This record gives sequence, structure tokens and C-alpha cells, in this order.
Amino acid sequence: MKVIEVSDLRKQYNGRPVVDGVSFTVEEGEIFGVLGPNGAGKTTTVECVAGLRTPDSGTVKVLGGLSGDRLKEELGVQLQRSALPERLKVWEALDLYASFYPRPADWETLLERVGLTDKRDTRYGKLSGGQQQRLSIALALIGNPRVAILDELTTGLDPQARRDTWDLIERVRADGVTIVLVTHFMEEAERLCDRIALIDSGRVVALDSPDGLIARLDRRQAVRFRPSQPFDHAVLTALPEVAEVRREGDRMEVTGTGDLLLAVAGALSAAGVVPADLRVEQASLDDAFLALTGKKIHAGDDR
Repeated sequence: MKVIEVSDLRKQYNGRPVVDGVSFTVEEGEIFGVLGPNGAGKTTTVECVAGLRTPDSGTVKVLGGLSGDRLKEELGVQLQRSALPERLKVWEALDLYASFYPRPADWETLLERVGLTDKRDTRYGKLSGGQQQRLSIALALIGNPRVAILDELTTGLDPQARRDTWDLIERVRADGVTIVLVTHFMEEAERLCDRIALIDSGRVVALDSPDGLIARLDRRQAVRFRPSQPFDHAVLTALPEVAEVRREGDRMEVTGTGDLLLAVAGALSAAGVVPADLRVEQASLDDAFLALTGKKIHAGDDR
């Protein structure tokens, strides 16, 4: 079932197109990623979906066409920029937001779910960045939404806090909430998203699963290692999986396709060579985005 349908969405600011004909659908129960560089139009796109901005043209249909208060009850939103009064306690924020909905979640249960039970009496200004993000997610879920839009929810977090937040998002999806995740973190998109819309200059340049986007690239791999002793490179160049063998100082780099690692390891073993510091590099989502747009994604604000 399609819970979000966006068709030919367009939005301009001061005559400059920020969203320029974006179309996509989101299926019930999936984590749908919106990925792109600074200024790509990601945030404007999801704000139009959430009803926070009015598109200049195009159509947006959420949950069959809900609008107004009905849409607000079924859609939770965690904005890219959000803050609460520093002296507001965690439980007070949840209790306040719960009062906005006719059938809110039990906020004490939700507090436990996001790992903030021991912070219920802590003031917002005393929370760490990761704890503030967890509270932001809880506030987005307080109305028991069917769909949650999460915009750059791990920006500024340390690596452990980011991974803890990813675990939380996976649990939220397991509870049946459809998630639209706006991000510029490639690792985040690869781990969490079922499908991804790559957006650049206000347009969707590709829409596929992470593996599907990577599969569009040349599937060449690289195996790098330091051989334990000199050997005839022909034992590697003769392998059908190997395209090229290069030596860089005391290290070797073998590029090719297929089961390259297995083939190289077998040939080296037969030659009595032990590959030390062995590393394998394959195409990534970052490579896919660079190939499709000619750009790398950097952290920062986005509209």
C-alpha cells in the first residue's frame, strides 16, 4: 500500500527553483530515504509532504489524501532544526505534546522506548545532543502516527550516539511505523533504508534500493595486501577474475570482478604467499552518488 504519493512537485524561492519536478511514492512499512547534498531541496520536499509548506505545483497525497487535523494526527515530524525551552523537563515536554492529540501514546512507555526513563526529570538544556535527538523522536511519535518524517536526525551526534539512534529507528519501524528519513550520511542510508531517492538540484536523479543504486556502477573490486615474500605476478594475472595487478612499494593492489578475494587468496596460498594487512574495497553508495551527480555529499544545512 502506498502511504505517500508525490507527483511533479515544484517549489521556488525568489524565482529560483528549489524543488523541480520531484516524484516518488513511499510504501507502507518501509524506511524511505531522501538523500542529497546541501541545497538539493530535500528539506523543502519533505516539508511539502508534511503540509508545512505549500508547493507551487504538483500533488502530494498522504495516507490516501488526508489533510488538516486528520493528517496531523497520523503524521509525526522531527524537523531538521528544533529546540525546546532549556528549563523544560523531559516529562513536561512529552506531557505537553501528548495533550495535542486525541489518542496519544502513553508517554511514560515511550520514554522507556527511547531510552530516556532516567532523564524524565532532566531539563532540556542539560541533555546531551544524542538525548535531545531521542526526545525529538519521542515527540514525533507521541501522537501514535502511522508515518514519521525524520529530517537529519543524527547530524552533530558522535558515532556511538548515531548508532544508538539507528537502533531506535529500526525498532520504530518494527512497530509498524512508516519512516521517511532525510539524511546526508551514506552509512546511515545504506544501513536503514529500503529504498532511496537521490535528489540533486531539486530533482530525483535515481530511486532504488541501496544495493540497486550501487549495482548501477562498474562492479570492480580492489584487493590490497602486503605479500610475505616475492612471487611471480603471473599467478594472479592469469586468473579470469583479475583485471590488473599493481605494486605500490611493499604492497600489492589487485583489481577485478566476481569472487575476486576468493580467487586471489587461493592463488596466493598455492604459491606459498601469505597476504598481510589484507583489505577489500568495493563500490559504495557514496561512489554511486558521485557517479550519478558528479558531487560528494558534505555535512551542513539544507533546504
